[in-house]
Amino acid sequence: MRLWSLDPAYLDSKGLVALWREGLLAQNVLVGNTKSYKNHPQLIRFKNTINPVGAIASYLRAVSDEADKRGYNFNRNKIINKRLQSKIKVTTGQVVYEQSHLLNKLKKRAPALYKQLKDIKIIKVYPMFSKISGKVEHWEIVS
Repeated sequence: MRLWSLDPAYLDSKGLVALWREGLLAQNVLVGNTKSYKNHPQLIRFKNTINPVGAIASYLRAVSDEADKRGYNFNRNKIINKRLQSKIKVTTGQVVYEQSHLLNKLKKRAPALYKQLKDIKIIKVYPMFSKISGKVEHWEIVS
């Protein structure tokens, strides 16, 4: 499961569809509808909010917004009707790590998009996140 901190606009089509599926799985986990993935590290930042279900629902709305821009049809009825009003902090180290991780995926999977993104110096984060100074997040599994 990968719940990106990066703006979903950077993802290729396979990445965006995978994010949608993984986000829905995360929502099911946080609602308590599944026993698997309960302790997945990617869920920690959502669990640490005042409203974990609202946080993942807000996250999924941003995925849907990007899908709409691309002419895809993600079923918004699958998103729980809750919202997180505040932003979630993400460290600059996490953003740099994810940028590198995404570029490695795109190099193989979407070379044209890789060429577009490889020289970006300051990458945008997901609309619901705000960057703070720091190292890679403690929950990240660095490969």
